[in-house]
Order: sequence, then structure tokens, then C-alpha cells
Amino acid sequence: TASGKTRLAAELALRHNGEVVSADSMQIYHGMEIGTAKPTPEETLGVPHHLMGFVEPGKSFSVADYVALAKKTIKEIHGRGKLPVLAGGTGLYIRSLITNTQFTQIDNDPALRARLQERAEQEGAESLLQELAGFDPESAQRIEPRNLPRLIRAIELYRVTGVTMTEHLRRSRLAPSPYHSCFFCLGFRDREKLYERINLRVDEMFERGLVEEAKQLLDMPSGATAMQAIGYKELLPYFRGEITLPQAKETIQRETRRYAKRQLTWFRREEQARWLYVDEYPQWQELFAAADEIMGRELHE
Repeated sequence: TASGKTRLAAELALRHNGEVVSADSMQIYHGMEIGTAKPTPEETLGVPHHLMGFVEPGKSFSVADYVALAKKTIKEIHGRGKLPVLAGGTGLYIRSLITNTQFTQIDNDPALRARLQERAEQEGAESLLQELAGFDPESAQRIEPRNLPRLIRAIELYRVTGVTMTEHLRRSRLAPSPYHSCFFCLGFRDREKLYERINLRVDEMFERGLVEEAKQLLDMPSGATAMQAIGYKELLPYFRGEITLPQAKETIQRETRRYAKRQLTWFRREEQARWLYVDEYPQWQELFAAADEIMGRELHE
């Protein structure tokens, strides 16, 4: 996040007759333009961008929904003789798409889910994590305690099907991928430079009207979606009069920095990834040229 991937994707798409497909789990929602850093018309460079702002806040949208729509969109772009350029920071969306993960419909158990939710509130998420570790240690190691919905889902899957989430994932990736991908990740040798960019971007979001956007969303009956996104939920204590606006801004900056660290941890596990370190290139065009050279070779292999 805040590394420049939106700009790089748009410039590469412009250079290679492409169209951009978003891989951001929050940019899919309508009305969350500022807080999710949805690209402005100027930032798209006139390149068509897909899968942005088409879901109303409050509507459920799963990774399976995303993969199905992204596959359809990519096929349409390819059918027009253009290059699909996937851009975003939601690692699960990207991995599931390019590895051709197969999703099967598995029955839910709302009563069990409610009990697990109540237990987490009473005993803490660590209690659920310990239970999960008893029958699926791989998932227990992979899932963060703060990701309560996924933690609950992992236990629910095992209780309903008798098969662990780890095994479900293994089975889902048996089908070969139809895609040949050139996978870039943008990083920084000096982490503090990334953090400076994050802080600056949050400042700019406030100047563009983040507070007003957040208030409008959080006042809606469907405001629960906004509560999941960094940049919105941190403003709730401010609206309640519990903290000052500068304190809320500091919290958003801190949580965005933490999110960037989690992204780096996730993408370091991607064996296909080609890392480009933004702070190694004095000028932006040098970074673009490096990516363009790699991409050009990949396209002609």
C-alpha cells in the first residue's frame, strides 16, 4: 500500500495496450473512494479500470465471487486483443485467481458460527485459535487471531465437513492455472520511506474529504462494511467525541503501516513474485523502465 502500484499498473497497461483489473477487496465497494485510495480519472491515464465501485456497502462479497468475476473480466479483455493487468494489494484475491483455486459450495452452520462468535467475545480469539490448532495446525499458524471471520470459518469447515481448511485448500489448487503471469511486487529497502509515504497519503485523504466520506458511510444502515476498512473504523471514536481528529489521523496512519507490514509478509511467500524496490530508483521513470523491460521479456517468451 502507498508504494505506487496504481500508477505503475496504469502506465504498463498504457504501454502494452492493456486494461486494469482491480484486486482490492475494499475498492469493490461504491462510495468508498477516498479511504480506499480508489484511482481518480487522472490517475487511470485513460486506461479502463474494472471491478471498482460496483458493490453496495453492506452486501457480502467473497473471494470466490471475486475470482469468478475477475476470470470473466480477464477473458473479455483478452478477447478484445488487450492485455489484462491485475493491480491491488489483496493477496488472497491475487493468489486465488492466478493459482486457479477452485471453490466448492459448502453448507454453512449459522448456529455454530454464532456460538463461536459469542465464545470469541467472552474468551478471546486465542481460545478459538487453540481449538483450531488441535485439528488443523497449518491453518492455525496461517490465520491471524485478529482475522476472526476466517478463524471461525476454519473451525466451521471442519465441524461441517470433517475436512480441515488446509486440506480444502490443497484440493482446490489441483487444477492447473490457465494464466501465464508476470508478477511484480513493490517494496522499499528503507521501510521508513514507505512509512513516510503512508503518512503523507493519509494527510492527503483528510484534505480530500475522508472525514465527510466516513461519516456518510458509517451513518448508513449498511455501514458495517466500512467498519472493516482502515481509514473508516478509526474515525468512529472521533465521531463519538472520544478522541480528537489528530488522534484519529495518527491511528489511521499507524494501522496503515501495520497493514503494509502484513502485506509484505504475505507477498514474501509468493515464489513467482519479482521484487522492485522503489527507493532504489531515483526517478519514477527508471522504476517503470525496469518493470517494462521485465514485462516485455515475459510477454515474448
